[in-house]
Amino acid sequence: MKSQFEKKELKKKSENLSDWYTDVVLKAEIADYAPVKGCMVIRPYGFAIWETVQEVFNRFMKEKGVQNAYFPLFIPYSLLEKEKEHIKGFSPELAVVTIGGGEKLKDPLVVRPTSETIMYAMYAKWVQSWRDLPILINQWNNVVRWEKRTYLFLRTTEFLWQEGHTAHETEQEAVDMVLSALEWYRKIYEEYYAVPVVLGTKSVTEKFAGAKTTYTVEALMPDGKALQGATSHNLGQNFSKAFDIHFQNREGKQEFAWQTSWGLSTRSLGGLFLTHGDDQGLVMPPKIAPIQVVVIPIHKKGEDAKIIAAYCQDIKEALTSGGMRVKVDDRDEPSVGRRFNEWEVKGVPVRLEVGSNEASANTVTIARRDTGEKSTVQRSQVLVHTEKLLKEIQDSLFVKAKEFRDINTRDAATFAEFTKIMEGPRGFIRAFWCEDAACEAAIKEETKASTRCLPLDTDALPGTRSDSGVCVHCGKPAVHRWLFAQSY
Repeated sequence: MKSQFEKKELKKKSENLSDWYTDVVLKAEIADYAPVKGCMVIRPYGFAIWETVQEVFNRFMKEKGVQNAYFPLFIPYSLLEKEKEHIKGFSPELAVVTIGGGEKLKDPLVVRPTSETIMYAMYAKWVQSWRDLPILINQWNNVVRWEKRTYLFLRTTEFLWQEGHTAHETEQEAVDMVLSALEWYRKIYEEYYAVPVVLGTKSVTEKFAGAKTTYTVEALMPDGKALQGATSHNLGQNFSKAFDIHFQNREGKQEFAWQTSWGLSTRSLGGLFLTHGDDQGLVMPPKIAPIQVVVIPIHKKGEDAKIIAAYCQDIKEALTSGGMRVKVDDRDEPSVGRRFNEWEVKGVPVRLEVGSNEASANTVTIARRDTGEKSTVQRSQVLVHTEKLLKEIQDSLFVKAKEFRDINTRDAATFAEFTKIMEGPRGFIRAFWCEDAACEAAIKEETKASTRCLPLDTDALPGTRSDSGVCVHCGKPAVHRWLFAQSY
């Protein structure tokens, strides 16, 4: 069977981002289409990235006392109906099981779209006193939302995520938890994915069904569309009242718990792949790359392959001892040039080339994936040089993505300006909005742009201000300058 690399030349990112994205995900062996419509198979190379996300995020959570658990995949439909706004928000996307064991079910089962209802039914059993709080639980699982149009990672019928669900004695504790989760998401995107994000609150229309306030991290993709990267919700007491999660407070009175939920999914990997890459394939930020360094032995017939192989193994052991994820590609086939191409498509940050010249001179040729630059260093300097290179690549990718985001964030004082931007370069638009849902709907209908968020930190985007003005669409008084964009 021919490999992905032998079938066709990779489509070019510079010509068509969407075609390139699908092609590179397949050819880099990140994922593949599943026999089930709208679903995908995440291949080992792609899943290794998700494992790193889990490792990092688990560390964040456990430092705050959040523990992992697991709850059932199936949810009784009657449980979802307890929170009317919640079920209304998810109804179009539900997958419902009506027959089990050959018999019609009296209470149909919903395949988990999210776990608030099944988890909170249990929380109601576990909480009696303020001493039982807080409950700090996360679960890593799969969820199903019946999507009509799907796109690898970005929108699939089934996807993987973490969903944190906490219950607290006071609302302030809940708000602190919501903002902690939001900061964890910022770190994942900016410090690991090298993708800059804007933190903010969603509009009433765009907030999570059943939430009091929804916080979001928003990223800008190369085609000028926004990606909602992750969300964190202050649920207030909405669900605790619906599911009767009450407790005796310190004064001996009955009170409902204050709750939060927050989630990051494999959709975030789609944003990672879209952001970094070029016509040659992916460019993986070193911190998240499954393989940070690939070592390729180069030897011709008659040369002492064993000497070169031993030299490469010695380098691998040194780098691995230094904490790097390293692979030696010592295959006889395909050719060296094709192996270079394969690792470029996969986006491995650093490639080490070792031939007879390097082995005899006790040197290594080093190529960086993001710029293609090559250099030759002494064997004794390989560890230090590679460590420095990986940091430079990580930082450079973030700076490049941030420059793109900032250049493509524009002000619109009039709706004519707003429309012109959305018909042209797109990107983020800062504009005053009256915060009326009808006006928000009209903007979306006319331009396909939605409110992405009200930024929490006005310094996060150059020029963002919250002084009063007039709505960009209807001209009514407006207090805040919101961020708009077309989105995935």
